[in-house]
Amino acid sequence: MSQSSQFSLLGTRRFLPFFVTQSLGAFNDNLFKQSLILAILYKISLEGDRSIWVNLCALLFILPFFLFSALAGQFGEKFAKDTLIRVIKLAEIVIMAIGATGFLTSHLELMLLALFAMGTHSALFGPVKYSILPQTLRDEELVGGNGLVEMGTFLAILAGTIGAGIMMSSGSYAVVVAVGVVGTALLGYLASRWIPHAAAAAPQMKLDWNIFKQSWLTLRLGLGQTPAVSRSIVGNSWFWFVGAIYLTQIPAYAKDWLHGDETVVTLVLTLFSVGIALGSLLCERLSGRKVEIGLVPFGSFGLTLFGLLWWWHSGDVPSTEVPYDWLALLGLSKAWWIMLSIVGLGVFGGFYIVPLYALIQARTPVEQRARVIAANNILNALFMVASALVTIALLSLAELSIPQLFLVVSLLNIAVNAYIFRIVPEFTMRFLIWLLSHSMYRVEHRELERIPDEGAALLVCNHVSFVDALLLSGAIRRPIRFVMYYKIYRIPLLNFVFRTAGAIPIAGRGEDAATYEQAFARIAQCLQQGELVCIFPEGKLTGDGEIDVFKSGVKRILRETPVPVIPLALQGLWGSFFSRDPNKGVFRRLWSRVTVVAGAPIEVEAAQPALLRERVSALRGDRR
Repeated sequence: MSQSSQFSLLGTRRFLPFFVTQSLGAFNDNLFKQSLILAILYKISLEGDRSIWVNLCALLFILPFFLFSALAGQFGEKFAKDTLIRVIKLAEIVIMAIGATGFLTSHLELMLLALFAMGTHSALFGPVKYSILPQTLRDEELVGGNGLVEMGTFLAILAGTIGAGIMMSSGSYAVVVAVGVVGTALLGYLASRWIPHAAAAAPQMKLDWNIFKQSWLTLRLGLGQTPAVSRSIVGNSWFWFVGAIYLTQIPAYAKDWLHGDETVVTLVLTLFSVGIALGSLLCERLSGRKVEIGLVPFGSFGLTLFGLLWWWHSGDVPSTEVPYDWLALLGLSKAWWIMLSIVGLGVFGGFYIVPLYALIQARTPVEQRARVIAANNILNALFMVASALVTIALLSLAELSIPQLFLVVSLLNIAVNAYIFRIVPEFTMRFLIWLLSHSMYRVEHRELERIPDEGAALLVCNHVSFVDALLLSGAIRRPIRFVMYYKIYRIPLLNFVFRTAGAIPIAGRGEDAATYEQAFARIAQCLQQGELVCIFPEGKLTGDGEIDVFKSGVKRILRETPVPVIPLALQGLWGSFFSRDPNKGVFRRLWSRVTVVAGAPIEVEAAQPALLRERVSALRGDRR
């Protein structure tokens, strides 16, 4: 397996044109929307309360996600995705031409029409945007690809927001904005011309144009997926609830609590966006190039921690008669905790959102993927509207301050994610596995691509410590059914992980004949269903670091269910904290360097216990 960085995807035609297309689209959305808001606030002659017009802009942009996401999900299944993207980007040119005309003529109605149409464009683009990634990327590239997309999206949002401010400060702002939005749309369409063919997932689908009925059915489809997928959709939408509250309050917070000018608003937005971009990019490295949902609880913890820090340090910046600019604010040591909190929120937001998107893509049936993502978009829009209502209620009716609002959101984050992790304990299980393999152990992988991506296989491995199964789970991409001695299976805390992972406890025939027979029945059933099963043929932990005789249970397994056998070896675990080395000490090997190495598959006929022990011993070598 290639271990190249995710940035190598930017050198491939199957990713780069799509990445450029979606980044330009996000940039143009925000360039036009922010320019329109600034025009309403400062440039256009209007009667009445201008804030009402600004809120109308927000409504017009988000309304299409309710109306057209379900239809977009059907389009994403029925039509080739590359063709659909090009049609959508071609429509963007027309929409931006209308918007440009509105700017040039100061015709507010045309600008608002274009804004609604751009919301429709984004609603149609969303399902195809995320459903095309699993179709064009390999499994080990999915997290990295999603990380790049999230990085590109948030940096494009930031660039569009800042670019709008720069363009609107020009004396001939109308011409500059008109050229900018139409030119960006043209570039987006040209980039889309290079996207390779991505076939339709369900070309036979019959379109249902009843948007209200389909919106309900699409939501039911998304939330009716497996608990891991459906709760990932809820978690994804919760992130947008939290993010919408923070982003909406940044301008007022920068003015009232940081005592800053417009450049401070830009600084805070930049820190938040760069934080999310950085967290999104780090996901690939932290996840080991696989869909690692163990990062989600880690991200949730960080969102709460840095939200609380932001609340705690608000009010530390002294007031001033002349507002601080961004350089002056950075010169204040008391502002640095706030800046750190904002970056931390972004980084851990990236840890939270990227694995959720990757899990939804990876575990949704191909023929339903676009519609499930459409359901996610509908729910995102609902949560963002709810965030606005909650904000109004807490700030206006409950008369909370903005920092107190951040405190409430941070505490709500604990409650919402506790619910998600309780319903889907796999999140917590994977987090414990991830934490173990990134704290007490430094785990390296070798030749693990020899383990098939699908289909049944029996893994055999040496048994060195109480956490062997956890380390193997963290290293191998596919879920594994571990067969383990029932007394290890029952160890407190570890039992939660083993039980959630569907491990199979086994006892000696003489200890508990019923457990012994049940174990072999479950092993046969799992292999027949195409799963990976891992056994430790020694039947016990090593007491001296050496590999003991392999027992004959493997022969019975293969006799009942003939499948390929793949030898594995754990190197460097002997002497670590969870091994039985009498001289290990408590901290002597706290951060042990461990290697998981796989050997070539062995045919059923040759898979005798003695040969398997010989292969595993050769793989382990001298590193006990």
